[in-house]
Amino acid sequence: MPLRKLLLLAGDYVEDYEIMVPFQALQMAGCDVHAVCPERRAGDAVRTAIHDFEGDQTYSEKRGHNFLLNATFAEVSAADYDGLVIPGGRAPEYLRLNGRVIELVREFMRSGKPVAAVCHGVQLLAAADVLKGRRATGYAACAPEMRLAGAEYVDCGITGAVVDGKLVTAQAWPAHPEWLAAFLGVLGVRISG
Repeated sequence: MPLRKLLLLAGDYVEDYEIMVPFQALQMAGCDVHAVCPERRAGDAVRTAIHDFEGDQTYSEKRGHNFLLNATFAEVSAADYDGLVIPGGRAPEYLRLNGRVIELVREFMRSGKPVAAVCHGVQLLAAADVLKGRRATGYAACAPEMRLAGAEYVDCGITGAVVDGKLVTAQAWPAHPEWLAAFLGVLGVRISG
């Protein structure tokens, strides 16, 4: 199995589980994962937030861990990667204001490379205007902007994932088993025991 090189877009208050788990699980599966954040270098950290589902109308938010970046944003090019991972949390709401982030997302989607987005990560896809005609899911509060961007929003439940070609989306971190398995399948990565 050839090594897959993946880019993971991060920012302050990215959801803790939605960055930590994919970063580690994809490495365990044999992928080389580069985590970056605009205006940050390898060795810098971003703060995370923990979103929990405790029976309220929306998730609760608590301070998470510091997540160490292992690559420098200013040095990345979509051409150097086999796929893109977009975690959720609070980070996407301001990352979508960065023109270079939006252009990276567009480059991955135009090239037909695998892209995985979870929860609020779909805000980057909507802002990049790459959802038209796509079936996708994300955190339910993102459904209106996904529809406005031309997506067919799929309510697959909190543990499900939606695959549309090489785009793999999920509503939140409880979907990690299905979402990551689907993404690995789209990447062509097989795990045997």
